[in-house]
Amino acid sequence: MSKEIPSLYKQFEDAFKIGAAINKYTLQTSQETIKKHYNSITAENEMKFENLHPKEDVYNFEISDQMIQFAQNNQIAMRGHTLVWHNQTSNWLFEHNGRQVDKETLISRMEEHIATVVGRYKGKIYSWDVVNEVIADEKNTFYRDSKWYEILGETFIDKAFQFAHHADPTAKLFYNDYNESDPIKSEKIYQLVKRLKENDVPIHGVGMQAHWNIYDPSLDKIKAAIEKYASLGMEIQLTELDVSMFAFDDKRTDLAHPTEEMLALQATRYEHVFDLLRQYKEHITAVTFWGVADDYTWLNNFPVRERKNWPFLLDEKHQPKQAFWNVVK
Repeated sequence: MSKEIPSLYKQFEDAFKIGAAINKYTLQTSQETIKKHYNSITAENEMKFENLHPKEDVYNFEISDQMIQFAQNNQIAMRGHTLVWHNQTSNWLFEHNGRQVDKETLISRMEEHIATVVGRYKGKIYSWDVVNEVIADEKNTFYRDSKWYEILGETFIDKAFQFAHHADPTAKLFYNDYNESDPIKSEKIYQLVKRLKENDVPIHGVGMQAHWNIYDPSLDKIKAAIEKYASLGMEIQLTELDVSMFAFDDKRTDLAHPTEEMLALQATRYEHVFDLLRQYKEHITAVTFWGVADDYTWLNNFPVRERKNWPFLLDEKHQPKQAFWNVVK
């Protein structure tokens, strides 16, 4: 007799929401898996600027509206991702009459975009990734060089949170970034969030993207990052969790399937990560995987072309891997 498969999110109802990133394809192909295992969803790309707002006077809410409706129909919570980012942002935003836009115009355009998008889903989205990835990876540089920063300086970060809070005062507002457990970068994220809080900017949490692998980062680094952000009184969410089968410098492309060793390492890795997250459940409010199951992941072909990856708890047929059973033990 086959072992009954429990609902993933129900195993953590006493701790935090369990989410998945979905897209317009998995919204159609993976509904039963989503309904069984996840009680929170995030649009992978469909709510990013260039998709929602491709031209100054054009919005496209078709797919995001479908996602909201699916969530509401099935009592699934919805996260918003993302309002302000240097990537996947329409070029027109930074231009006017063939020249770089001035500060006042860019602020006005940002406010209009946030008011329209957040306002449309007011009361339907419980948390937003308001600002995404503004911290530089380089050790001696604080902010990422972007059009936002070039034109507005750091004030665009403050204003984005203020505009979002005005549009929906009930939504929890997050700063979201990757390499969030690296000691150097986590300190910069900490300093940014500390500054925002001290200036009474309406920020409620830190999004740890958690694009990890079966070797890195260490549990000690993850724990230190969680404690650092929690010390500011911030909610913490893992917003884009996946555990790659490959170390960062592993460029192999010859595997059609994960090896038994990889699967075992991944299972142990997930077990230890979730053991740690449970210890900090008073600070962590959601853990979102950046996909539903191994049949679709952004890691396929990234960072190496023509390479598959298997980063989730559910395999390509949406069946539990050993990592799943280690997590729901």
